[in-house]
Amino acid sequence: MKARIQKYFALTDQGINNTIKASIFSFLKFFSFTFSPILVFMFLQDYLRGELKSLTIYMAILTTVVVIMYFILRKEYILTYDTTYEESTALRENIANQFKRLPLSYFSKHNLSDLSQTIMMDVNNIEMVISHALPQGIGFLYFFILISVLMILSVPLMGLAVVVPIWLAMFIMFFTGRAQTSGVRKYYKTLLENAASFQEAFEMQQEIKSYSMQGQVEKDVSKKLEDSEKIHIKAEFTMAFMSFLIGLLPYLAPVLTAVIGAMLFTKGEINILYYVGYLMAATTISSQYAAVNEYILMALFFEDSFKRIRELREEKIQEGVDKKLENFEVEMRNVSFSYGNNKVINNVSFIAKQGEVTALVGPSGCGKTTILRLISRLYDYDSGMICIGGEDIKKISTESLFENISIVFQKVELFNNSILENIRIGRKDASDEEVILAAKLANVDKIVEKLPNGYHTVIGENGSKLSGGERQRISIARAFLKDAPIILLDEISASLDVENEMEIQNSINKLIKDKTVIIISHRLKSVEKADQIIVMNDGVIDSKGAHEEVLKLSEIYSAMIKKSELTDSYVY
Repeated sequence: MKARIQKYFALTDQGINNTIKASIFSFLKFFSFTFSPILVFMFLQDYLRGELKSLTIYMAILTTVVVIMYFILRKEYILTYDTTYEESTALRENIANQFKRLPLSYFSKHNLSDLSQTIMMDVNNIEMVISHALPQGIGFLYFFILISVLMILSVPLMGLAVVVPIWLAMFIMFFTGRAQTSGVRKYYKTLLENAASFQEAFEMQQEIKSYSMQGQVEKDVSKKLEDSEKIHIKAEFTMAFMSFLIGLLPYLAPVLTAVIGAMLFTKGEINILYYVGYLMAATTISSQYAAVNEYILMALFFEDSFKRIRELREEKIQEGVDKKLENFEVEMRNVSFSYGNNKVINNVSFIAKQGEVTALVGPSGCGKTTILRLISRLYDYDSGMICIGGEDIKKISTESLFENISIVFQKVELFNNSILENIRIGRKDASDEEVILAAKLANVDKIVEKLPNGYHTVIGENGSKLSGGERQRISIARAFLKDAPIILLDEISASLDVENEMEIQNSINKLIKDKTVIIISHRLKSVEKADQIIVMNDGVIDSKGAHEEVLKLSEIYSAMIKKSELTDSYVY
C-alpha cells in the first residue's frame, strides 16, 4: 500500500514517510471530532437516568477532550504543512539531479516548455495534494471504515442510513474520476501548447518582423487563447456539475437518518438517545466528508502531474563510476544510434589517436555532429562500444568524462552574464588572468575593446548583444581555458570571417598539441592536413585515411573538393 501510494503520487522516501505520519494524525483528528456528540450522548444519558455528576467532572472531561484535540490538530498541522515544504524542496532537487543525469537525447525528444511546466506547475500541484488531499483522504477513509462498522453493528438500519449516502458519493467520485478530469487534462495540454507558441513568438521576433508576420502571429495566438478558454469553461462546467452531485449525496445522510430514526423510534425499536446520537453522527460525518471531498477531487484533478513526474523519474539515466583516465585515444567499435525510428549512425568504427587530428567530413545530415555527441556522451549510443583509453564510456561517470573533453559546437549557448563569467564556465576555478589569457587566444580581446565595461559587459540572453562570430569566439575561449586532453570541434569557423578564422586556427594549432582532436568542417581546405580524414555518408563510413588517399578512394570526397574549389572561385 505504502509503495503504491509513493509511486502513484511520485513522492520521495521522506515524502511518503511524512505522509503516512500525517495520515495517522488525520485519522485521529476525524475520530476526535466524534468526541462532541459522544459527550452530549453521555450527558443526556446521565440526565435521563437521573445520574448527573458534578459540574467539575463534566468540566474536567471537557478540558481533557479539548487538550487532546489541540495536541492532535497541532501535530497534524505540522506534519501536513511544514513537512510539505520539505518534500517540495526535496522533490525539486530530485528532479534537478535527474535532469543532470539524463542524456541530451531526452531533451531533444521533449518540449522545453513541458519540462519547465513539470518543475514549476506539476511540483506545485503535488505540493498542494500532499499538504491537503493525501493525508486527509487516507485518514478519513480509515476513520470512515471504522465508524461504519461500529455504527452498523450497534443499530444496523440507523448505521446504514448514516453511511450509505457517503459511501455512494465516494464510489461515484472514484468511478467517474477519469470522466471528470478528461476535460481538465485537455485544457492543461492546451496550456502547454500555448506556452510553446508564446515562447516561439518571443524567440522568433526577428523573423516575424522581417517577414511582416506580426498580424498573422497575433491572430494565431489570440485564436489559441480563445480556444483554450472554451475548453476551460467546458471542463469547469463538467467538474462543477459532478462536484455538485457528489457533494449533495452526503447531506442526504442526516435527512435519511432522521426519517428512519423517527420510524424506529415510533415503533419503540430505539430510544431517544440513540435517535439523537445517530442524527448528530450523521450531521458530523457528512460535514467532515464534505470538507474532505474537495481535497480528494483535487487529487483526481492533478492526476496528469503525478504521471509526468513519474515518467521523468523512470527515465533511464547515465550511470558510471569516477575514473582517472591516463590515455585519451578514442575508439568507436561498430557503433549504431537512432533518433527514434530514424537510424543516423550505422555500424561505425574508427580510432582517433592521441596527438593526431581526425577530421569528419561528408554531406549535411550524414551523422558527423551525432558522432561528436556520442563520444562526449551527450547522447548514449544504442549498440557497439565507444572507448577512451580502452575504457567503455558508458561505465565512466559523466563528471569524469566531461573533465577530459572540451567541446565547441556550431550552435553556441551563452548565459546572460558577463563575458568573463561566460568564458570561466570552461573551468570554474580559473583566475581572471587565466580567463583573459584564454580570451586573447580566441581573439575575444578584440570584442572587449569595443565594449564600455570590457570583460564585465553583460551580453544578454544567449549572447543576444553579440554577433554570431563573437559568440563563437567566446565558446572557443572556453575550450582554451579548459585545456582538456580531448577536443571536439564542430564547424567552429562557420560564423567567423577569414581574418579571425586564420588567427584562431593558429591558436588552435598550439592548443591541440599532444591532444586527441576530432574536427568537423565544411571548409575542406582547413582539414586537408589532418592526420586522418573520415568521409561519412548516410550514417556509415564511406572511406578513411590521409587527404591524398581519401581523394583517390572516395567519390564523395572528390566531389566535395571540386564543389569547394568552385565555391571559392565563384565571383558575384
